[in-house]
Amino acid sequence: MKIGVKDVEYVARLARLTLSDEEKNEFAFQLNDILTYMDKLNELDTRDVEATSHVIPVKNVLRPDEARQSLSPETSLGNAPEREKGFYKVPRIIE
Repeated sequence: MKIGVKDVEYVARLARLTLSDEEKNEFAFQLNDILTYMDKLNELDTRDVEATSHVIPVKNVLRPDEARQSLSPETSLGNAPEREKGFYKVPRIIE
């Protein structure tokens, strides 16, 4: 499949891009190079190649989710500038 200047103009219009004639020719050339390379890749025999989403195996690197003792109210409020009835006291922002 050959990409022409008309195809580049069509896509540019859809993307609301204004391109110069030089840019249109350059993009058409670059897109044709990409398609030529894709044709080369399509010639490869990949029947015995397993489909992958990552080159290396991916595993969960997070710690196991285990229930633990949480902070006491006194510890969690220890650095609070103001507190009231066991909660952080903050300035009122809604009138």
